[in-house]
Amino acid sequence: VQLQASGGGLVQAGGSLRLSCAASGRTGSSYTLGWFRQAPGKEREFVAAMSRSVRSLVRTNYADSVKGRFTISGDDVKSSVYLQMNSLKPEDTAVYYCALDTSGWVASSGQDRYRYWGQGTQVTVSS
Repeated sequence: VQLQASGGGLVQAGGSLRLSCAASGRTGSSYTLGWFRQAPGKEREFVAAMSRSVRSLVRTNYADSVKGRFTISGDDVKSSVYLQMNSLKPEDTAVYYCALDTSGWVASSGQDRYRYWGQGTQVTVSS
């Protein structure tokens, strides 16, 4: 499985960006696509995740720091996930990674569950 993330860039505080991640290969019938980020000098942290069950039920999970500002959505046909980021703050500046957990319908925030990772896309928010 390969993950391709895109959509990063430079934006002013208060602005918006939309990240995309496409998974190629077999994701399985129940899976989670998640977003994580790593700011300079900091550990990688969970941002948001979306799970799809074998019956196409959807479950989402967000970090407290992005709730109400970020929205995760997905396209099961395309095995893709999107992260709409609104009201961006300078502290959102980081490299954003998408990741895939094929073990089930969990929408976990735990990085250890995610076996496949994309290459990352830079998001920079200027003040």
